[in-house]
Amino acid sequence: MAKVGVVLAGCGVYDGSEIHESVITLLALDRAGAEIVCMAPNAEQLHVVNHLTGEVAEGESRNILVESARIARGNIKDIATVSAADLDALVIPGGFGAAKNLCDFAVNGPDCQVNPEVSRLVMEVVDAKKPLAAICISPAVIARILGQAGKSPQVTIGNDSGTAEAINAMGAQHVNKAVEEFVVDENLNILTTPAYMLAGSIKEAADGIEATITALMARL
Repeated sequence: MAKVGVVLAGCGVYDGSEIHESVITLLALDRAGAEIVCMAPNAEQLHVVNHLTGEVAEGESRNILVESARIARGNIKDIATVSAADLDALVIPGGFGAAKNLCDFAVNGPDCQVNPEVSRLVMEVVDAKKPLAAICISPAVIARILGQAGKSPQVTIGNDSGTAEAINAMGAQHVNKAVEEFVVDENLNILTTPAYMLAGSIKEAADGIEATITALMARL
């Protein structure tokens, strides 16, 4: 049974992992027969957002690992305890948490910094030539990590020109794709799909994510 890591970034689209994307990913992996290893950084979120109002909840703080445990039903690891040797593949769902908690792309754009444990694990997986899938905005995390390492991954976040320019500025090569499509970087064994960067419904997000997970599992 293939062991596939899923990196979560909290719980909720505005300050954590996008819940629909995360659940679709977990369901697709389970249907494909994978053993799923959920993980998240043990660190504080950038901030907490009230998902009813969309406003930042001033004075509140939450832990990324604790919040991610909501999606994983408690079965989750601190990412610092996981290495590429423990996994056959890695998946990073989207949501603003990928751009706020796994890195600070939402604040600093192309000059962002990535959580060191996230960066370490991604580099281990890529160096081991194991497949990695990044969904929605999380290709920006991959672009920063690999761009700083002198690599130039082909990725997609859909067709948003501003985000695409920022990704290219980090050393990646952005490819415009529709919501149901995905990009495969054959050299680096990386798959990316837009999901809610373009999706207008959960079905549209699922179409691209499920196709990406199917392609990921076929590479094992």
